[in-house]
Amino acid sequence: PGENETKVDLEELKTSVLYSGPVDPAEWVGLRKSYPLLVYLRNNLLMLAILAFEVTIYRHQEYYRCRNNLTAPVTKTIFHDITRAHLDDGVVNCVKYFINYFFYKFGLETCFLLSVNVIGQRMDFYAMIHAFWLIAVLYRRRRKAIAEIWPKYCCFLSCIITFQYFLCIGIPPAPYYPWRSGNANFNSNIIKWLYFPDFIVRPNPVFLVYDFMLLLCASLQRQTFEDENKAAVRIMAGDNVEICMNLDAASFSQHNPVPDFIHCR
Repeated sequence: PGENETKVDLEELKTSVLYSGPVDPAEWVGLRKSYPLLVYLRNNLLMLAILAFEVTIYRHQEYYRCRNNLTAPVTKTIFHDITRAHLDDGVVNCVKYFINYFFYKFGLETCFLLSVNVIGQRMDFYAMIHAFWLIAVLYRRRRKAIAEIWPKYCCFLSCIITFQYFLCIGIPPAPYYPWRSGNANFNSNIIKWLYFPDFIVRPNPVFLVYDFMLLLCASLQRQTFEDENKAAVRIMAGDNVEICMNLDAASFSQHNPVPDFIHCR
């Protein structure tokens, strides 16, 4: 570029994708020569093998139940004979219960922790948006109110991760972005904070991994909110109904069906 076309320093310009080496436009659409080909495709073949293994297991279970006139379990758990009533029967049953229903009981708190992790790892413009969403969800306080807004939160996460994916891809390596023009008052730090596509400071695609983990847990929590309204699931896993926080601790046992190990004396 000419002197008036950009405000980028010459040393910083040398790190740009456009000038650091030859540019092959075919790589932008995913076409790249690789040798040997099997090494290039091993991750794709591994994912296909895992999916085929999963489908085989589900088909075998369905065939076995149809052959023996068995019904599918209400919840997809490992220990089908462990329910909420077995939680206080010992350490072993307690561990089995939480293996089955840990996310059912603590999935919402796990999503909050992952949201804080996304904010701490990113520390950019999108982290600020995640912080506003976290405040909006926590402001609801009650679990039923959070369940009402949770589908919108999942929709936001899926849309923002898709949008950021396209930002990481960017445009084909040919022209400059408008925020790198001579009239734009943008430097590399602002572009990095705004997560703009750029040929000098490219967006960090690792941030999408944190967003994906949050989206995965948020989707599981949405399924948990739906399971809480099913009577069969509540019988097996117990309910998540909130108990009033204004109760006296000494008389708490008369409102709580769980045995009181603190004030039992």
